[in-house]
Amino acid sequence: MTDMQKKSFGTMLSPIRAGQHMLRNRVIMGSMHTRLETEPDSIARQIAFYAERARGEAAILVTGGFAPNAEGMFDPEGPRIDDPEDARSLRPICEAVQAEGSLICAQLLHAGRYAKIESCVAPSPIRAPINRIVPREMTDADIRRTIEDFAKAAKNAQAAGFDGVEIMGSEGYLINEFTVIHTNKREDEWGGSAENRHRFPVEIVRAVRERCGSDFLVIYRISAADLVEGGAPAEEIADLARKIEAEGADILNTGIGWHEARVPTIAYQVPRGAWRQAAANVKAAVSIPVVASNRINTPEIAEDILASGEADMISMARPFLADPHFVKKTREGHADEINTCIACNQACLDFIFSDRPVSCLVNPRAGRETEFRESPTESPKKVAVVGGGAAGMATASEAAMLGHDVTLFEAQDKLGGQLNLAQAAPGKDEFNETLRYYGGQLQKHGVKLRLGQRAGSDDLTGFDHVVISTGVTPRIPDLPGVDHPSVATYAEILSGNRAAGDTVVVMGAGGIGHDVAEFLVTEPAETHNTDAFCETWGVDPQFTTSGALAGDPLAPKPSRRKVVMLQRKTSKAGAGLGVSTGWILRNALRKHGVEALGGVVYDRIDDAGLHIVMDGEPKIIAADTIVLCTGQEPERALAEDLAAQGVTVTMIGGAKEAAELDALRAIDEGVRLAQSL
Repeated sequence: MTDMQKKSFGTMLSPIRAGQHMLRNRVIMGSMHTRLETEPDSIARQIAFYAERARGEAAILVTGGFAPNAEGMFDPEGPRIDDPEDARSLRPICEAVQAEGSLICAQLLHAGRYAKIESCVAPSPIRAPINRIVPREMTDADIRRTIEDFAKAAKNAQAAGFDGVEIMGSEGYLINEFTVIHTNKREDEWGGSAENRHRFPVEIVRAVRERCGSDFLVIYRISAADLVEGGAPAEEIADLARKIEAEGADILNTGIGWHEARVPTIAYQVPRGAWRQAAANVKAAVSIPVVASNRINTPEIAEDILASGEADMISMARPFLADPHFVKKTREGHADEINTCIACNQACLDFIFSDRPVSCLVNPRAGRETEFRESPTESPKKVAVVGGGAAGMATASEAAMLGHDVTLFEAQDKLGGQLNLAQAAPGKDEFNETLRYYGGQLQKHGVKLRLGQRAGSDDLTGFDHVVISTGVTPRIPDLPGVDHPSVATYAEILSGNRAAGDTVVVMGAGGIGHDVAEFLVTEPAETHNTDAFCETWGVDPQFTTSGALAGDPLAPKPSRRKVVMLQRKTSKAGAGLGVSTGWILRNALRKHGVEALGGVVYDRIDDAGLHIVMDGEPKIIAADTIVLCTGQEPERALAEDLAAQGVTVTMIGGAKEAAELDALRAIDEGVRLAQSL
């Protein structure tokens, strides 16, 4: 029995009463945009998605946000619930979830000034930094009509079979915009004093409760830390929480940060449980259950928050993408088999922002449940997988789970491949969880491991199928002096085999270049310790000040090294980084004084440093260490040898196509290949 199996999660797994409902445990699957509603067979896909998570025993599932009217849509294709007939089409989703023992609530979300539509509205005509459209200021009649629209939308949800609604009052959407002076400059009864600014959400909750009755679950998502200037101080948040409770809300869920905030809130750079005190502040003000959220991704951190009394319930969204059976595995004593969310955002938020349906880097099934089978194969094969990185582990574990006889060869003495390098970057040690998960799956499903064995063609005879997942090697540029003692590859730096000096030049400003630069300038505590994180990003660790800010999130932060990052492209450094995390990396590097130069022509390396040409002018950048982040080459030597002998192989991951350290593609290819065997 592992240490995790021995642990007790009694508080998390205990029932709790919310309004007229007794919940089977204290875990909510939080709301997230999925875009599944825009896909062909959208109802079938949503049934599969939500029902799987209900089978995983989340007490309540909250849907993605439904607009209560046309003005509130996040974008022109966003889901709405203002039409009763359209709402009734959602009934099969509700029935599927309820059949598995969970409750389901529809989130009511008016996007306000974040709406990517020309008709967007807001309390005041102030454009959001993340939207090109200036919103129209709502009239008194608009406001009263919108309150009624929320009540009608809730009634539509009730008629469709939902157990309740979550009223979205955080993250900078319309309701939140009314509550703070940052966006509410009105001088009528809907603005000015806190009493007036709170009137809009209070009236909405009152209208919803009156329209839907006492047995309908009403969750209000309150902004517990706006993280913007002019945001609410703790006393105003507590005051609003008490008013919402008085109007009949059953649960207060906590939201953290606006989408325009310059403080990271849910990415891997944020320590686990960093926002728990914000939830505790709300809990101290009310008697109804309060939910903690954001960067809670293991049963241990969830149980710790609950047992400490800082919250009554836990909301997790992306962790249910990574593993829909999070709660069930915990209850059954298999918490060590949870596929943990690593907060990379690559296939969830970044997919949503690029108009694709949601999925998950560590779980390609997420959002695509109807595309995969779980039943064992009827024709088991003897399969060899060469390479124990992300692609190889995914292929081997999936194939073995489906009943194939799998042997995994790995030249190193440990699994992980490029993941062992990626996890060195600040915050990306979450990849340890992925390595733990796959290691357990390989053992559980009987994969035969050949660690420390570089497979040759003789080792691969007698197999029905050979999969080559040998990954990539760093590309060494054809540059005079590239063998100079000051030069190191990114692999040597991230692996710890080479130590960098006090002044460093990073050649390459893609994802790896940014990771290396952050590795060189960021102290580990900034992504592991909440106080250090708050100090770095200007956050009040007690969450009492206006907007919970204690300084400028972009204020300079002393660095342990002087780092210059170079690229040949003339575009902005890091232009290809993830939408939801790239800005964090760029800001973190600026804060730590990292200089990024583009349009560079590399000339040579010698004792003086790196010789370059910029704007036609030769320059020398002196450096103790020059790190090569100049791309990767696929490792295909074995595949080429086998092909020459007439052996049919399938190449996946980096061996197939070298493109950064692409664990998202590698795992997806591995799982899908195993499904196709």
